[in-house]
Amino acid sequence: MSAINTSENPRDIAVDVRPAEGLPPEIIDPTVPVIYIDDLAARRGDGIFETMMVRAGRVRNLDLHRDRFVRGASLLDLPAPEVDRWLQATDMALSAWDDLGGGEAALRWMYSRGRESTGSVTGWVTISAESPSVVRQREQGVRVMTAHRGFSLSISDDSPWALVGAKTLSYAMNMAALRHAASRGLDDVIFIGDDDRVLEGPTSTVVAVTGRTMVTPSQQAGVLPGTTQAALFALARRRGWETEQRPLTVADLRAAGGVWLVSSVRIHARVTELDGVELPRPATADDVEALAVEAATA
Repeated sequence: MSAINTSENPRDIAVDVRPAEGLPPEIIDPTVPVIYIDDLAARRGDGIFETMMVRAGRVRNLDLHRDRFVRGASLLDLPAPEVDRWLQATDMALSAWDDLGGGEAALRWMYSRGRESTGSVTGWVTISAESPSVVRQREQGVRVMTAHRGFSLSISDDSPWALVGAKTLSYAMNMAALRHAASRGLDDVIFIGDDDRVLEGPTSTVVAVTGRTMVTPSQQAGVLPGTTQAALFALARRRGWETEQRPLTVADLRAAGGVWLVSSVRIHARVTELDGVELPRPATADDVEALAVEAATA
């Protein structure tokens, strides 16, 4: 009774964290079945995950991801992750990845409520190579459409069970939005809420830049706290830039000097077109992107 892992890349690495058994993490074959059909990760998307960048054999901004992972588990009422076990599994995965030749990659922590039949949580650490589309979008930018997310900006107060602020496995709507954009010949989406308020991308945080000021939407508006955005803003402040977290509208994005989608593995993707309107590359673009790379790979 297991779901098939369809990975065909012989360089993929997988580690079973085995949080329920209390046993040490174990390297597993990524081409064989590992998830039982009654695991709530597959059955209901009931769990959390983190995706991190691997460069030069090391996970970047690990502390930020670890803290968000622990916070997400708390929001879902999952048992508190044994962080040392996850770090041990990460070291094992990195060592195995290095043995296979290493290189830039995405490392993921996946933590599920586990099997419905046993009530025991499950978890895995995986590594896979950085995709060509990630590199292309970093280098060439993205054409983007805005799309209503479909809930009120007061959702955190009205519906505390909405898990705003947790990076859950329930990404079906986000992936559907990206497929819809692709069907229109576009690369990505920026979600908006009431009154054209900007939220986030399906897999990214929005950053608008004018002059030497960076702005990102308020997290109180139902935005997942972005690890790359946090690292970027911290570095930018040290370099003399102004940073703000405040409400943004679509009109604000159009009026900004430049707009970027930032995330852990892609790092940065400049928005070259927004709802059919071209956004020229600003004079500060090289500086913004250099800061983003430095912050993401620190």
